[in-house]
Amino acid sequence: MAPPKENEVRIRIDYATLCGTDLQAAAGKDNEAHFPFVPGHESAGTVESIGPGVTTVKPGDKVVPCYQAQCFADDLSKDHCPRCRGYRQGKTNLCGKVRGFTGAGVMRAGGVRFQGADGQQELNHFMGISCFSQYTVIHEESAGKIRDDAPLTKAPLLACALPTGYGAVMNTAKVEAGSSVAVFGLGTVGLSIIEACKRVGATRIIAIDNNPEKFKRALAWGATDTVNPKEHDGPIQDVIIKMTNGGVDYSFEATGSVDIMRAALECAHIGWGKSVVVGVAAGGAEISTRPFQLITGRRWLGTAFGGWKTRDAIPMLVDKTMKGEIAVDHYITHRFDGVAAQTDAIEALHCGDCLRAVVRY
Repeated sequence: MAPPKENEVRIRIDYATLCGTDLQAAAGKDNEAHFPFVPGHESAGTVESIGPGVTTVKPGDKVVPCYQAQCFADDLSKDHCPRCRGYRQGKTNLCGKVRGFTGAGVMRAGGVRFQGADGQQELNHFMGISCFSQYTVIHEESAGKIRDDAPLTKAPLLACALPTGYGAVMNTAKVEAGSSVAVFGLGTVGLSIIEACKRVGATRIIAIDNNPEKFKRALAWGATDTVNPKEHDGPIQDVIIKMTNGGVDYSFEATGSVDIMRAALECAHIGWGKSVVVGVAAGGAEISTRPFQLITGRRWLGTAFGGWKTRDAIPMLVDKTMKGEIAVDHYITHRFDGVAAQTDAIEALHCGDCLRAVVRY
């Protein structure tokens, strides 16, 4: 693990969790996974050292590495990249400052910081994080500093999954009290969507998954109805439309399946229904629907990290978890020790009953 260069931060990873996106990348289904690479993007750790020019964190600080970077006020004032205008106006949380580098698996200061044990093979970064390693180097723009008394064992869940689900509801769709909602996919992100919908006062929350063993959790998290598509002959969107007398006010797709993305859109109510794409599809996959579905008033939206600006949002979300306003513990179903235990976490995730496995390094 090379030392950090200019505007870079080296972090000791203390805890990490496994997301399905990491498995998809390892299977070669993510165009931004450049082999050989170090996977992992949900973690929390401690700043070990900083490169020249770093001012927002110091050695010893607790941080949550953010796969979606957030630039600085000075960058915005200078229109550092074409996205700055929309970023300043609150139209997007997608900072472009280091995006070209993280998407290519390298660092802005040049090259990579990982090297194989043989001292020769260079290893690429992934999503700007690469936390399946005891140490990693990230851009300063990706270092989400959190309070000193924050429990790092829970913080990795705020690196991706929970903010994505909560933000999809509160920032992207802006679900109102009294709404009807359909949620496709009952993993961690889908359940966090259900929990957020209940929190904002949605009165009907339909949980949809091919695995009925997930329904007990969905109901406990706040779902009012459960649907297994395998138990119905017709398209699942038709089933939901019939159940709701025309469709739901809001639908959320949290599976990564382009077919489910279409179903989610088409079960949204004609005239005003909103459908949010949350899941990450395989590289090169495309979505489709009849234009009539959109002409008649449905809106198809997407969200990344739930629309939150990461370095601002993560400390706020940590505060809320520590005040008991956001629950985290019930998403942690497995715990393991040691970096090598990521293989155990992978096995647990494949079993179907795992939400998040926290690995202590």
